[in-house]
Amino acid sequence: MSTVMVYHGSTERVENPICRFGRKNLDFGQGFYITNLREQAVAWANNMARNRKQTALLNRYRLDRDAILEVAKCKVFKAYDEEWLRFIVGNRSGENLAKEYDYVEGGVANDRVVDTINLYMAGLMELNSALKELAKHQPNNQMCILNQDLLNKYLVYDGTEEL
Repeated sequence: MSTVMVYHGSTERVENPICRFGRKNLDFGQGFYITNLREQAVAWANNMARNRKQTALLNRYRLDRDAILEVAKCKVFKAYDEEWLRFIVGNRSGENLAKEYDYVEGGVANDRVVDTINLYMAGLMELNSALKELAKHQPNNQMCILNQDLLNKYLVYDGTEEL
């Protein structure tokens, strides 16, 4: 079993994550979001802590990503492309395209690209223009586990640190 270290930035210690606890209509659906990019999780935790006036925490886990990719229904986006954009927009619009999957991974719709997504969703930017704008950015990485059984089996809590 080869594992990768992943992180979940928060203001809460999350020893036993629950897939269906998060908000609906998120980028990759309602699931448990993690990233293999520590600095990305730290930035998220710090932003959340600032907004909530609480302490930022970084939850660490070991994820058997290879096993999930082998046994689960997965969608992995490699770029900010048309398929990624339509998936994000569909989920944010309530279509719940993620319901077809147990695990989704790909770029984050963060501050660098959210304006483009919002303009496209509002009909103020054509698809080709949105894709050209998105192509200027290298995606960060987020992983969303949408299946509780997979979460319980392949994600192991490794501790929480105060930031």
